Amino acid sequence: MSDTRAAVTATTGPPPPGLVTPRPQLREPRSRPYALTVRALGPFVLLGLWWGASATGLLTPDVLASPAEVLKAVGELWGDGQLPDALTTSLTRSGLGLLIGLAAGLTLGITTGFTRLGDELLDSSLQTLRTIPFLSLVPLFMVWFGINETAKILLIAVATTFPMYVSTSSGVRNTDPKLVEAMRSFGMSRLAIVREVVLPGALPSLLAGLRLSMTLSVIALIAAEEINATAGIGYLMSQAQSYARTDILAVCILVYGLLGLTADVLVRLLERFLMPWRTPQGARR
Repeated sequence: MSDTRAAVTATTGPPPPGLVTPRPQLREPRSRPYALTVRALGPFVLLGLWWGASATGLLTPDVLASPAEVLKAVGELWGDGQLPDALTTSLTRSGLGLLIGLAAGLTLGITTGFTRLGDELLDSSLQTLRTIPFLSLVPLFMVWFGINETAKILLIAVATTFPMYVSTSSGVRNTDPKLVEAMRSFGMSRLAIVREVVLPGALPSLLAGLRLSMTLSVIALIAAEEINATAGIGYLMSQAQSYARTDILAVCILVYGLLGLTADVLVRLLERFLMPWRTPQGARR
């Protein structure tokens, strides 16, 4: 390094007074075990605080069960098959609603983002519907569809449609118009341009919409399972509430949280697979 500086100085002369030699900040690589350990610190601290409050009596069982009692409840629910059955039912509801919402949001987003007619016809109406809280639709859906599975799945679908729609529409509109025009001059059809140019260019926005929709599907699942459910995690919660079983309530809340975390992790893995060139968030800080 000193030889290089000497050579540069000999070639260009000494730097003017008052200038400082630039020192580029090099990013230090972090090992994966270290990163995982740092990420796990927060949950472990919360778990320790929870355990300490329960052990010292600050948290009584009628307020919140201790971690040991929650683990015991997990074993009880898993042993008699209630938890696996509830998970299967809830994941089916959430998955079907999410698939419908993603398909609708993607189709509408491409239509309004790629065609002027679609934008003029649909965007204002969709933006108005987007501002309506999906929780306000619960009574209306119960009137329309009753208390069966259709109402629950459609409520999740409505909740997940709009994040995907907004992200898709924004990503499609940001596609380079010169590139689209060039593809048209080569004779590509509209469908081919969308498939080969628009969607790959909008991939970051699509993944952002997918991430929001998957997280929101868990939130909508909680609301959907309040519609007189007879199976699922929400049904377990209502039964536990009737008998004041805070341990089972804690199990259900943790399951909802783990479902949301799993959805987020899956999208992160998909981002790394589809866009390996992107720098991990916060890596330069």
